Amino acid sequence: MITQRSYGKCSDGREAVLYTIQNQSGASVSVTNYGAAIVALCVPDRNAQLRDVVLSCDSVAELEAQTAYLGAVPGRHANRIAKGHFVLNGKEYDLFVNNGPNHLHGGKVGFANQLWNHSVQEDKVVFSRLSPDGEEGYPGNLLVKVAYSFDEDNQLLIEYHALSDQDTVLNLTNHAYFNLSGHNSGTIYEQQLKIYSEAFTENDADCLPTGKIIPVEGTAFDFREWKAIGKDIDADDPNIRNGAGYDHNFILLQDGEFTLGAEAYSPESGIHMALYTTQPGVQLYTANYVHEANIKGKDAAVYPKNGGFCLETQHWPNAMEHEHFPSVVLRAGELYEHLTAYAFSVK
Repeated sequence: MITQRSYGKCSDGREAVLYTIQNQSGASVSVTNYGAAIVALCVPDRNAQLRDVVLSCDSVAELEAQTAYLGAVPGRHANRIAKGHFVLNGKEYDLFVNNGPNHLHGGKVGFANQLWNHSVQEDKVVFSRLSPDGEEGYPGNLLVKVAYSFDEDNQLLIEYHALSDQDTVLNLTNHAYFNLSGHNSGTIYEQQLKIYSEAFTENDADCLPTGKIIPVEGTAFDFREWKAIGKDIDADDPNIRNGAGYDHNFILLQDGEFTLGAEAYSPESGIHMALYTTQPGVQLYTANYVHEANIKGKDAAVYPKNGGFCLETQHWPNAMEHEHFPSVVLRAGELYEHLTAYAFSVK
C-alpha cells in the first residue's frame, strides 16, 4: 500500500510530498521528493515491535535546514572530487568547492536540496529530475530517476537510472543514516558490522582518497568478521584521525553483480540489516559531525555524534584523479543503472 501526504512547505513556498510504502505486516518506508530522501524506515524488532531505524526530520523545513544530507540522493557526483576540478575528453571543468578544498556530494545545491518530480508506478515511488547542462559545473543534460520499493520481506530496493546527452561524470548513492536500535537511541558503538571487503582507499587529511589501496588486515578497518562499530572508532590510526572516525570507501568483493556487500546488527533490538549492491564500493560514515549539522530530529530527537552510520554504495571517490579506480564517466547515450537493497530481519 502506498499513501501520499504533504511534508510541508520549503523556504520558497513550494510544497513537498511524503510517500509511505507499507507492507502487510505494517512495516514501512517513507520517502520525500525533497532530495529523493528516505525519511523513515519502520521495521520489527525481536519482539515484533516496529522501530524507525533512520535519522531524519518531521518536516521538509527541518530537512532543508540541516546539512548532513539525511537520507538524500546526492549528485551528480556523491562523495569528493579533488579541488572541484576534473578533466574529461581533454576539457577542464571546475565545480563548486564546499568541503574544505574539495567538491562534495554535487556542490552548492546538488541533488539533495532539490524538489524532484514524483509519481507512483505500480509498487514503486519514482523520483526524477532533469539536471541541465552546466548545473553545478557538470556537462550534459542528465535525466535521473530513482525508484523505491519495499516488499513483504522487509527489503528496501533502490533503483538508479540515468541518461546524458553528453559525456559527463556520475556517481549516485543514498545517504541514509541507520541506527538499528532506533533513530533516537544514542550512539551506534555497540552495533555490529561486517563488510565484505579486503581493502579500503586511503584518505588524506581532508578525507580525499590519495589513490593508495590499503589491505584491511591488521588495521582498524578490518570488518571481515563481526565487530562492534565503536571498537576501533577512536583508534590511533592516521586514517581514523583524518575522518574523526570512519568516513572511508571500502572496496567490495564483487564484479558488478548484485551481491551481498555488508551486514549490520543491533544486539539490543535484534534487528539485522543486509546490504546488497551492484556498486564496487561502499562508504562507511559514522556520523562524525552529525551533531554539528543543525538537525532537529524526528520527535524532537537530538542526534549525537556517532548516532548513526551510513553505508553509501558508490563508485570510489575522487576517481577522476586515479585511472586505476573504477571509472565514473558516463558516456553520452549510455544508460546508467545500479541497484542497492537494504534487507531487514531479526536474529
